[in-house]
Amino acid sequence: MKKLTPNWLTEGLIDFEYKKYLLLSYFQQVEACFSQTHLYPTFSELVFHYQNLISVKENKQLLRENFPKEISRDEFRRLKLIYEEMVEDDGVMKELQEIISFSLPEFERYLEEGKAIYQYVAENLHISPVGLVPLDTTAGFLFLLQPTGRDTEVYEYRITIFENAEENYRGIRVSHLESVQKPRLYTYEMLKIDLVRRYKAIANPAAYLIESRVMCPMQETLLPVAKRSFVRYMAKQAA
Repeated sequence: MKKLTPNWLTEGLIDFEYKKYLLLSYFQQVEACFSQTHLYPTFSELVFHYQNLISVKENKQLLRENFPKEISRDEFRRLKLIYEEMVEDDGVMKELQEIISFSLPEFERYLEEGKAIYQYVAENLHISPVGLVPLDTTAGFLFLLQPTGRDTEVYEYRITIFENAEENYRGIRVSHLESVQKPRLYTYEMLKIDLVRRYKAIANPAAYLIESRVMCPMQETLLPVAKRSFVRYMAKQAA
């Protein structure tokens, strides 16, 4: 999928018809991804572009925090200078406002479609602990299972907590360990014991099974949705 560049609004020709063509081409690709239930990275890109358009509309400035980490501060400063020069040009600003007025409802429409896919997948996930739950549950194993039940994807997870003055934020990092074809009499408790023997990086790991009731692409949809759902689940357990 061809992405919109982070500075698509200000780069190249500032012309409503040109930008409209650029956006419609991009949204066709978004529609194709969503039709295959490919949620990420498309959904997060939509959120980024939408938030940046909102900031430009409300503040008439580009906000550094809305840009991807791939853009350096020097690159952002140059882009900001270009945009500030555009703001001084009434004709260009009028064209930008027309582009933004067209773009926002389109982004909102596809964001709603992405949210619906996300919610559908999340509502069809069931999370349960495997075996005894240790006191420290910030690291352990995740077992992801799709409806076919053929392969269980095994991940190691680590939850990190970021603190600020108001509240704590939880993040998660996962790494794929292996795919397991589980025999009928081989329980997830047995699988956990086997993993503990072979992967000794975590002294007393927790383990959780995440079962999906719907089939969806693992990397593009199930894994990212499962990660976010698991973080919320763990936050509720800790409350």
